[in-house]
Amino acid sequence: MNAAEFENLVAEALDTVPPELAAMIENCVIVVEDFSPPGQPDLLGLYEGIPLTERGEFYSGVLPDKISIYRLNTLAICDSREDVVEEVHITVVHEIAHHFGISDARLHELGYA
Repeated sequence: MNAAEFENLVAEALDTVPPELAAMIENCVIVVEDFSPPGQPDLLGLYEGIPLTERGEFYSGVLPDKISIYRLNTLAICDSREDVVEEVHITVVHEIAHHFGISDARLHELGYA
């Protein structure tokens, strides 16, 4: 799957986020990259930033949070286009949940491992 097709899947996954939650995503960019950072070959996505639950009254003037979705890592673990669609959706929801302050443990309980 080429980069444009994968980016479209990420956009489609973002479109499934309920509007009331999407409106609450603040100061955050979402990017597609080919590979995860060195030494972390199993990552499909990564949230870097300050979760909404940790932003206090003095939160201002900071760079945007960043959600990265790793295309080639995802493609490497999927056997079909349907697998890629499902994995992208799970990864996008998982990383957005981190933006809202939801832990990995809670995401595992909810089925977004």
